Amino acid sequence: MMMLAMDQQPIPAAMIHQALRAGTLAMKIQPLLCGSALHGIGVQPVLDAVTRYLPSPLDRPPVEGDDLAAKKQDEPPKTLRKPDPSEPFAGLAFKVQPAKTGDLTWVRVYSGTLKANSRVLNPGKDKKENVAQLWQIHVTKRDRDGQIDTVSAGDIVGIIGLRHTVTGDTLCEAKEPLLLEPIQFPETVISMAIEPENATERDKLQEALALLLRQDPTLQVQTGESGQTLLRGMGELHLEVYQKRLLRDFKLKVRFHKPEVSYRETVGQRVEVVGECNRQIGGQTLFAKLKLRVEPLEEATAGVQVLTQCPPERLPGELLEATLDALRSCGESGGLISGYPLMRLRVTILDAEINETSNDVAFRIAANEAFNAGLQQGGPVLLEPVMRVNIATPEEYVGDFVGDLHQRRAVIQHTESQGAITQIEANAPLKELFGYSSAMRSLSQGRAQCSIEPLHYAPAPEAELKRFM
Repeated sequence: MMMLAMDQQPIPAAMIHQALRAGTLAMKIQPLLCGSALHGIGVQPVLDAVTRYLPSPLDRPPVEGDDLAAKKQDEPPKTLRKPDPSEPFAGLAFKVQPAKTGDLTWVRVYSGTLKANSRVLNPGKDKKENVAQLWQIHVTKRDRDGQIDTVSAGDIVGIIGLRHTVTGDTLCEAKEPLLLEPIQFPETVISMAIEPENATERDKLQEALALLLRQDPTLQVQTGESGQTLLRGMGELHLEVYQKRLLRDFKLKVRFHKPEVSYRETVGQRVEVVGECNRQIGGQTLFAKLKLRVEPLEEATAGVQVLTQCPPERLPGELLEATLDALRSCGESGGLISGYPLMRLRVTILDAEINETSNDVAFRIAANEAFNAGLQQGGPVLLEPVMRVNIATPEEYVGDFVGDLHQRRAVIQHTESQGAITQIEANAPLKELFGYSSAMRSLSQGRAQCSIEPLHYAPAPEAELKRFM
């Protein structure tokens, strides 16, 4: 094609498409098309470009997953599935469209063939699912012509009949279980309290939230200490969208409180503590003694890990299970600073003492006492969500943005000039970013753009910790 251009010869359209496809598959170029989906402009060229330039399943390597058919192991061996209809069926659910008459689950078929009125396995939940109907969906239209009997490798299909499957779950043949890599969702960083006006609205709210939770795995609903319903999400805009949906689509009569930061807790140092139960309950003397090690973890996404290094003769099986269960419950119940969820925490059972009056109740009491002592002696640490902020602004406003970000306790990672536009990447606490879209427009006269996404949790300043103590 280059030689034809240099010779000022006409270049066939087929050669241009072939060159663009080769460059795209080699990840050397990225085709860019302009249009507006809202106004229906340029939609067809995008679909044509998908067909012409993007890889088909045969252009990609086989999908890899955990082979669950092998003997039970801590780390199952990996296996490959080719995009071939003759391979065992495997697919990934990537979207759920909830409906009262039956959820529509969107599934990408990686291998094998799937038929309507069949049964498949959800290996992540170890549950069988009924595939009642298969649908090919055209935009939002779903008519009888779209119902099909079978799909195979490479297809995207809507399934009606799945009850336990949510976004990110694998579906496969029960005889050939395979667990594909799940979709990893970040921790929620912001919460908003919702109060229904009466009991009737409360029931309607629960039904609406159940539908929304099946659709969006990044949305969480919890009940606060005061009985309020807390909606947790990825950011202000995320919660604002669902606030509008509850009012407009579901027509609920509810009140919304101001969004609040979702803090987390951990400990500051490694400690070893002892919890003891030596009391009378119901006329019976109970005894248990437990030694724990409580320590912080460095992993950014780690939750609460509960391990044991106690010799079996010191803590027999039934008592060990009761102790582990009690420690896991403690890990889920929250920390000492306003009861925020715990994360980046490892609890290890080191030793135990028993006698003839020891039972599971005694060890649950000892485990609770030791766990709380570990949090207290380890020094509570408040963790706040830190967001990655990407700003694109005209060069003349860069200084204003840098100064504003410093006032918000942001750490600027780098800046890069791209013609008349400067890209700024910074990490900033979520607490300091409330209402940032309005501030950004004010700083740049509406000419800048930004995106904000969760990054990790980091220790909050001492002044922020004292606010809760």
